[in-house]
Amino acid sequence: MFLGPPGVGKTHLSIALGRDAIERGYTTAFTTAVTLLTKAQQEGRLEERLSYYGKPKLLIADELGYLPLSTGSAHLFFQLVSKRYERGSLLITSNRSVGEWGEVFGDTVVATAILDRLLHHSHVITIRGDSYRLMEKRRSGLVGSATAKEAITESKSTTKEN
Repeated sequence: MFLGPPGVGKTHLSIALGRDAIERGYTTAFTTAVTLLTKAQQEGRLEERLSYYGKPKLLIADELGYLPLSTGSAHLFFQLVSKRYERGSLLITSNRSVGEWGEVFGDTVVATAILDRLLHHSHVITIRGDSYRLMEKRRSGLVGSATAKEAITESKSTTKEN
């Protein structure tokens, strides 16, 4: 798992690991967590999508926690994690700490069950720092050396004043 605030390179690193896995001959799939969880429900092909995402040696689920998940999505994610448990690698990126996953899934029992399986054989890498996306804005003086969250708040308040 790669955990950290927006813009610190979690997705970039996960894509690099995915490319390396492909070059080494491993089947790999990349999707955002929301796409993974909502597309199957919307298409009415839940079992088919679970089977599809259960097959690759490496599944990358990007941006878990950026958008709230419905109870149905939380249960679907649990099914996916259970299906892949000890059968294939799952790389997750999230802007939320594992302690906040009860809120992410809207159910602490489901979050605990998911984390129990995920953390058993995992490496959790927490990335700290400011957003790379805002680096150029800081250099130009448009945004101070504040964290991304503060810069976004600053940007919103400036926009409202204008």
